[in-house]
Amino acid sequence: MTFNAFKKVFVACTLALGTTTTALSDTRGVSEDEIIIGTHLDLSGPVAAAMPPLVAGIQTRLQEINEAGGIHGRKLRLLIEDNAYQPKQAVRAVQKMVTKDQAFLIFSPFGTGTSAAGYAFAQKFGVPHVFPWSGVPAIFHPKGTEGSFTYVEDYAWATGAGVDWIIKDKGFKRIGVLYQDDAFGKLVLAGVDEALKSNGLTLVESAGYKPGDVDFSAQIAKLKAADVDLVVLGTVIRETIGAYSSIRKVGWGVDVITTIPGRSQVVPLLGKSAMDGLYGVGQWNIPGTGNDSAAAQTWLAKFNEANPGVPAENAAIAYLMTDWLVQALEAAGPNLTVESFNTAFEGSKYQDIFGSPELTMTNGHISPEVASVWKVDGLGWVKVSDDITN
Repeated sequence: MTFNAFKKVFVACTLALGTTTTALSDTRGVSEDEIIIGTHLDLSGPVAAAMPPLVAGIQTRLQEINEAGGIHGRKLRLLIEDNAYQPKQAVRAVQKMVTKDQAFLIFSPFGTGTSAAGYAFAQKFGVPHVFPWSGVPAIFHPKGTEGSFTYVEDYAWATGAGVDWIIKDKGFKRIGVLYQDDAFGKLVLAGVDEALKSNGLTLVESAGYKPGDVDFSAQIAKLKAADVDLVVLGTVIRETIGAYSSIRKVGWGVDVITTIPGRSQVVPLLGKSAMDGLYGVGQWNIPGTGNDSAAAQTWLAKFNEANPGVPAENAAIAYLMTDWLVQALEAAGPNLTVESFNTAFEGSKYQDIFGSPELTMTNGHISPEVASVWKVDGLGWVKVSDDITN
């Protein structure tokens, strides 16, 4: 090699190294040996009982990746903040993680109002926002923006699909709704309305409650007085248990169906036999209900051994969400930037081990959306409908 040829190669290598160093130094939360991921969960509010499975699922997958050497040589570090199911506290949590802790992305935050508030702050800083636990995907995809990816399906569509199925299957005619008075509850009402229209029915009665309420006696009395034959619950975990228990305590034998947040494995585990007979609309299959693949059975056995007493359903979903995130980080390449991450995630495909259809990230949201109806039988949920796809 001549001196001039050597000089050209040396200069080219220097420029390439300089480009990589500059890109990494300009990418928040990414260093030579680490990628910082932040999340905010309800650790002290009304849904706190459901958070340990989420944390266990995320940490299980991150630990596997880190023990295998990380992603392109970088370990993944998880930051967890408490949002207490309060939007203002969620903003403070995201502000801390983005500006002080320098998180590369916000991942799997919990709650609709909390996630939306945190997303608004993250968006201002160009920080990717991945897989919030919220069934209001539209608010995370304002026109002309990038870097927002949603996994939980639209609550309005899923509620409508489940209510439509149970009306047709059971012949209900007089529908009432008990709903949380926020964006989540409004979507439940919209979904019920669509199901009623498709069956030539109108809503007989509705009753709202404020997030955090624990007394539903007035709302239940209102619905009972209207003589409804099906109550749709737009409720999260604690409120699902409280509302269904209250309905049964007054001796009312009406059929009840809850929506995605309430069809949680935690509900029959905490509510025990008092939850028997409750219907629920679900997005994903629950591990350990009898139809698991060999891979799913292996995962469940390992998880239960490492996390005794922790419900596996939402842990499994958190694990799968994390696995898809890891896949996107890998595909983004060693020179990780926000742009390379967003490009790698959009259009990517994911197949879980629990029997769901293959999903594609399409315009920042999963496709297809899938729903099914379940029923509590004893101390667990049993699937009673086929999958319904959108």
